[in-house]
Amino acid sequence: MNTVGLCTRAAFDQTQGACTLAATELMTLDELYEEFDFLPDWEDRCDFLIDLGMELPKLSSDEKIEPNRVHGCQSMVWLVTELDDSGDEPVLRVRANSDAMIVNGLIAVLLAIYDGKTPREVLDADAAEIFKRLELDRHLSSQRKNGLSGMVTRLRQLAAAAIVDLDQQAN
Repeated sequence: MNTVGLCTRAAFDQTQGACTLAATELMTLDELYEEFDFLPDWEDRCDFLIDLGMELPKLSSDEKIEPNRVHGCQSMVWLVTELDDSGDEPVLRVRANSDAMIVNGLIAVLLAIYDGKTPREVLDADAAEIFKRLELDRHLSSQRKNGLSGMVTRLRQLAAAAIVDLDQQAN
């Protein structure tokens, strides 16, 4: 498997033997699909998810507080969002961490789906279909699925609240 941090096979420069992505750049959904299609079995995909999770930026201890905790997960998960209005349209910036390596990998998948998206795009994203395409629905325990669902629900709630806030500011 040619991955370096968050580097996909597509971003790996064979001539330089290095990744052409910045170390902090998130994978896109298409890159995730490509990697998962390339990996032959669930064990390799699970290892890849763990590698992705290890590259996540860490949350500070000030951010690992009860209001940021996602309940319903068997692991401890903290999720922090902010609305970034520095561009043409406000987008949701998402950061999260868990105390479990595989969950951090699942968080990396969620970041590919939701980070940098407008609140409307967050609400329109079909996470269940994406999880199915990546076969996460087949290989995760019911507890992990519940935790993943809890993170998706939380992100959708935050996006819906952001839409309400933006509408109120516009009026």
